[in-house]
Amino acid sequence: MDNDLIHIKGMFKTNTDLVNKATAGICAEHWLLKPADSSNHLMWVAGHLVVSRGGILRLLGAEWTTPWDSLFARGAKVEMPERYPKVEEIRDAWDSASKQLLTALAAAPADALARPAPEGKSSFDGKVSGLVAFLAFHETYHVGQVSYLRKWLGYGQTVG
Repeated sequence: MDNDLIHIKGMFKTNTDLVNKATAGICAEHWLLKPADSSNHLMWVAGHLVVSRGGILRLLGAEWTTPWDSLFARGAKVEMPERYPKVEEIRDAWDSASKQLLTALAAAPADALARPAPEGKSSFDGKVSGLVAFLAFHETYHVGQVSYLRKWLGYGQTVG
């Protein structure tokens, strides 16, 4: 593994654990509640995290897809509840993408990480490695939202 990614891998591992802890024990009906009309619910944020990890996997050359990617894409509007996958599908996809991501990061060749980031994508250094680091930052932002939603739903705080 590229030494620059050691800390990024640690961030993804920590985020995996935090999402698992933050979503533990939340009943399925609560995944679709929103603090305000213009807010996202837990289902959307968790699905967005899964889809984002899938994008990182594809960036690193792995195969990954779900039938519901478009529901959770950047800027996607909240849909009717019946359009969303079951909570178990989101959890299973999160677990699968999380395991694959740690493997993909460990095996990422230095020359692939040194390639220029795709046009229009945010990267801290203009390279794929900087894009992966940016996406770890992006994910951490959303992990905070998951933790907030847990507390707002009355399940207590995630850490502390």
